[in-house]
Amino acid sequence: MHTILIVDDHSDIRRLLSITLGKEFQIIEAEDGASALEAIHHYHPKAVLLDVMMPGELDGLQVLDAIKADPATCDTLVAMITARGQSADHDDARKRGADAYFIKPFSPLQVVAWVRSHLK
Repeated sequence: MHTILIVDDHSDIRRLLSITLGKEFQIIEAEDGASALEAIHHYHPKAVLLDVMMPGELDGLQVLDAIKADPATCDTLVAMITARGQSADHDDARKRGADAYFIKPFSPLQVVAWVRSHLK
């Protein structure tokens, strides 16, 4: 069973995604960038669902940069899930290595379909 890390400072978003994905995947959660990087290095998830705007010293884009810069994690799939809906935000995330970009409010079914198609 593949492991997925869900990173969002809102527990309701984490819970929604956990419930939606939890029957098919092992779910790990983090609420900020620093704990996300710890979880990535400890659990080695196949995919990360990552919010952009989070409290603390690391936002989601900085976490994305760290994931893609590390040879041990650079192949990890990363989907950004964010309220930032401008095309410049989307383009920036793609240039940094994001594999997908979902804008809040998002469809959990779209996220599940993306995860399934990339991890099966």
